[in-house]
Amino acid sequence: KKGVRPVKDWRTSTLVAIDLMVYSILNVDEKNQVLTTYVWYRQAWTDEFLVWNPEDFDEVKQVSIPTANVWVPDILINEFVDVGKSPDIPYVYVTHDGLVRNYKPIQVVTACTLNIYNFPFDVQKCSLTFQSWLHTIDDINITLMRSPEELREDKSVFMNQGEWELLHILSNYKIFSVDNDDYYAEMKFHVVIRRRPLFYTVNLLLPSIFLMVMDIVGFYLPPDSGERVSFKITLLLGYSVFLIIVSDTLPATAIGTPLIGVYFVVCMALLVISLTETVLIVRLVHKQDLQPPVPQWVKYLVLERAPVLFCIHKKHSLCPTLSSQGTDLEQYKDNNYGTGEQGKAREGACVHLNALFRRQRRKRDRCREVAKEWLQVGYVLDVLLFRVYLVAVVAYSITLGTLWSV
Repeated sequence: KKGVRPVKDWRTSTLVAIDLMVYSILNVDEKNQVLTTYVWYRQAWTDEFLVWNPEDFDEVKQVSIPTANVWVPDILINEFVDVGKSPDIPYVYVTHDGLVRNYKPIQVVTACTLNIYNFPFDVQKCSLTFQSWLHTIDDINITLMRSPEELREDKSVFMNQGEWELLHILSNYKIFSVDNDDYYAEMKFHVVIRRRPLFYTVNLLLPSIFLMVMDIVGFYLPPDSGERVSFKITLLLGYSVFLIIVSDTLPATAIGTPLIGVYFVVCMALLVISLTETVLIVRLVHKQDLQPPVPQWVKYLVLERAPVLFCIHKKHSLCPTLSSQGTDLEQYKDNNYGTGEQGKAREGACVHLNALFRRQRRKRDRCREVAKEWLQVGYVLDVLLFRVYLVAVVAYSITLGTLWSV
């Protein structure tokens, strides 16, 4: 009678041996925290009523009979969240000593706590808990069909060409009670898988690294040219388009942000800081006729102390050679001086014009000296800020690499 547990003494517990082999990782849904796997599940138990002597039946030691005709333990997976598309295996094998073997493939859709902080270098551990839904340990007990060591290292049937790599399968037997009255047996399998990061490294990390390297190279453009600003703006726009393209590739969860998402945000912030620094330096060295002179404390800190402390070489000959207006004035005098009262009047006018030219020349010289000093200040600050920016990028890269490696 298949509706009754197959023991002759009801005080005897039915021992069910189970085994699990992972065939394929079908899907890892980080957003819904769901793992879909295809496993080969095996279970065996002894039916004390299905026993015969092979000598009486032409040495037949095992037969296959419909599963619907025998008692089957109600062992389920606690983490089940959906019914997978599993093939129906309608038969079981029964040996002459009453051993019933029920082997079947199952598509398992289970809930799993997925930690995507280290994406794409993440390792996930998902549990498959097998237990009897109704029977206590006095009726049904669970054990492993193989040793835990054999189960841990068995990857013989796993398809190893997908995104995920099977590391090992751990097992843990446990007896628990819900109300401290009835005790149940459970066997928990921990499926440990690791993501292969090559695809994400090539398509996510390397383009971002290349853009950051180009941003650093952009500091070698002259600070007094407008090309650097347009170059940095182009990089910032390119990085924004890159983030829009890769947004669908990143896993999305409501629990937390993966480390690579923080990496992209910080890279964007570094590009914005780099552009801001470039705009300030260009504004600082831009030549204006009404530019105020450099304050003394700025000259002391930036032009005297900073180059010595940070080994910054000063730039000379930043201003083109001033054209001489004196030659033109002498030529004017030679061509227009005459004799007599008319000559004296012309000479007086020329002296007045000469004084005017000299004042204008001194004023222009002062403006050029001020512009040259501001250009020198901008150059020193540009080198200093570039070194600070480079140190920040290197420190951030080392920190990120350390977090990923750990």
